Amino acid sequence: MNKRLIGIIATLTICSTVTAGLTLRSSIQAKATTASYTWNNVKTGAGGGFIPGIIFNQKQKDLIYTRTDMGGAYRWNSATSSWTPLLDWIGFDDWNLTGCESLATDSVDPNRVYIAAGTYTNDWAGNGAILRSTDKGNTWQKTDLPFKIGGNMPGRSMGERLTIDPNNNKVLYLGTHNGNGLWRSTDYGVTWSKVTSFTATGNYIDPNFNDSIGIVWVTFDPSTGSAGNTTQTIYVGVADTNQSIYKSTDGGATWQPIANQPTKTNQTIWKDSKGNSTGYLPHHGVISNGNLYITYSDTCGPYDGDKGDVWKYNTKTGTWTNISPVSPSSSDDYFGYGGLAVDAEHPDTIMVTTLNSWWPDAQIYRSTNGGTTWSPIWSWNGYPNRDLKYTQDISSAPWLDWGVTKSMPETSPKLGWMTGTIAIDPFNSDRMMYGTGATIYGSDNLTNWDKGSKINISVKASGIEEASVNTIISPPSGANLLSGMGDISGFKHDDLTKAPSKMLLNPSFNTTSMDFAEKTPNFIVRTGNVSDDDYKNGMKSISFSYDGGSNWFTAQNMTGITSNAGGTVAAAADASAVVWSAGGSAGKVAYSKDNGNSWIASVGVPAGAKVVSDRVNPKKFYAFSQGKFYVSTDGGASFKLTVSSGLPTTGTGNFSTVAGHEGDIWLTGGTAKEGVYGLWHSTDSGTTFQKVSNIQEADAVGFGKAAPNQTYPAIYTSAKINNVRGFYRSDDGGSTWVRINDDKHQYGCTNIAIIGDPRIYGRVYIATNGRGVVYGDIATTNQ
Repeated sequence: MNKRLIGIIATLTICSTVTAGLTLRSSIQAKATTASYTWNNVKTGAGGGFIPGIIFNQKQKDLIYTRTDMGGAYRWNSATSSWTPLLDWIGFDDWNLTGCESLATDSVDPNRVYIAAGTYTNDWAGNGAILRSTDKGNTWQKTDLPFKIGGNMPGRSMGERLTIDPNNNKVLYLGTHNGNGLWRSTDYGVTWSKVTSFTATGNYIDPNFNDSIGIVWVTFDPSTGSAGNTTQTIYVGVADTNQSIYKSTDGGATWQPIANQPTKTNQTIWKDSKGNSTGYLPHHGVISNGNLYITYSDTCGPYDGDKGDVWKYNTKTGTWTNISPVSPSSSDDYFGYGGLAVDAEHPDTIMVTTLNSWWPDAQIYRSTNGGTTWSPIWSWNGYPNRDLKYTQDISSAPWLDWGVTKSMPETSPKLGWMTGTIAIDPFNSDRMMYGTGATIYGSDNLTNWDKGSKINISVKASGIEEASVNTIISPPSGANLLSGMGDISGFKHDDLTKAPSKMLLNPSFNTTSMDFAEKTPNFIVRTGNVSDDDYKNGMKSISFSYDGGSNWFTAQNMTGITSNAGGTVAAAADASAVVWSAGGSAGKVAYSKDNGNSWIASVGVPAGAKVVSDRVNPKKFYAFSQGKFYVSTDGGASFKLTVSSGLPTTGTGNFSTVAGHEGDIWLTGGTAKEGVYGLWHSTDSGTTFQKVSNIQEADAVGFGKAAPNQTYPAIYTSAKINNVRGFYRSDDGGSTWVRINDDKHQYGCTNIAIIGDPRIYGRVYIATNGRGVVYGDIATTNQ
């Protein structure tokens, strides 16, 4: 997934302000109270993001976990056939821990589960942590680590990096990035120390992120230990193009590379894109029936990989055998291998997935004889025809067809892409699940494959919502909510409890901004990021709707904009014009009065400024950039810098305007490092702003239906008040605030957007960075 990289935000001092018709106390800080809310996800039905790991407990039936790259982890609920989120308690300041690079479930004590948590290994991200639970993830304890974890970094579907000794479950191992080596805990993950005898760190550095992928999996041979005694033989996979597989036969005291393993010196058929001899990287390693199976690819993935192999190592004889489903010398070998699964009930039955065979589709291979022969899930039958050994059902998330119809050799929906994980239920040979770049698919009649019948594949992601949300709107009529998302475009949510039938189409892009005309709310405009190739092929990065978001049409002429980056967009209150601040180096601010048939550059406003419309006066637009505020009174043709001062120059810099109140603006942003952070209010079209006295930090602000007996809309903010981070509501124009979430419902980073529903008092929608859209309602006991 293409995810936002979000900085770390901290605290600051507070000041005072005056809001429209309401005087705030400048010398006394109002204490926020709390209110009881119920919280739910807006349902998409498919997850909407990359699933890098699915892990079955080997001892307890139906105990299944899945990890996501930036949206937390989930546990399977067999009673509802859905997934339960486990990390919604992670708060704003610890947002980096919502990325899960590895997960381990204990086969000795199934109540124990561990997560290697951390989203990025970049300098600006915090260090990772081991999260440990003794009640299957209902509650957690944390051990901070002295290095970073990369749940959303390259190689995230390799693994598992975090593993538990199947005989002595006090012992855990963790593989790390960037030269930090192999680590071990001997007290159930409470404390950790580096395994100094393991010196390999891997030579493969991802070229796009300059990240050294490091040690990617640890696998135990259970037969070399006994209950309560440390397993003696341990295998470790390292992202190294020379020696990549290491072994210990003394419980981790000493380590050696395995003799005769596949390397670039003894397998010269391994070539990189330039024809140079190179070694492949081991993505997964699993022991079954005395054999160590390994899937290899020429990159760490998850979105690339052009060559690969599958190998089997006989742990008794030391013999290596290439068991690749496709011969390495074949022209059909144009992909690497990612996912690897073994059937615990039939230990010679194994399955592997192509990490990325983008065209015509993903491929899954199955063997019932230890890799001697393979059966593909589809095969060619005279180009362009393919024989499919499966049926595919997306009725629980119809939008997974991306709104397109394909003809052979392609199909819609696709089997998947970025298929870096696959797992077979150890208690049920008929149940299999695999992860893709958008959802979990699975089958409940897998052994039909071996009988010559088709297997049924369907969506298995109910309850998972991990989309990265860029923008949300709640118009006063039509659908209560529309969302704009990374990777999956976004949705018109006619029913928050049901998966939408389609995503926002024509085009489908990474939506970055969306706005409706306050007085004509059926008019909606949205912008998004378009790939270079799609842009060259004519895809536009702006689209319009006149029916509340059901149908869309694109701009006809990009002259005056010439950008494929979405930026921000604003619609005039009466739909007479739109102002677009396109992103990217080619972006600029321009306006159109004919739905994008022509564009005229706005003057007096810097490129890249965030733009918002006044909700009353259709001639007024506002812009904000680097602490400076601008106003246009001629429909976006020209902007003037206001005399406002003291506004934040860093942080999110989000601002919103109030329906029914001309010139009424609320602005958030800043960072503790800057020394300016909080919430500001203007009632004179941005000429002056005053800082709200009882807000220490704020990163998003929005408005909803007024409380009973009030005329000013309810205000919602993701903020810190009285040193407590949370979601807050004010019913009296900002004089007092009530915290509406609790410590169990924090959702990590929530600095993009928060809005109320103009039709339902108390309802609030929150855009998250990896947990989709969540919404809260006042608990019925309080109504």
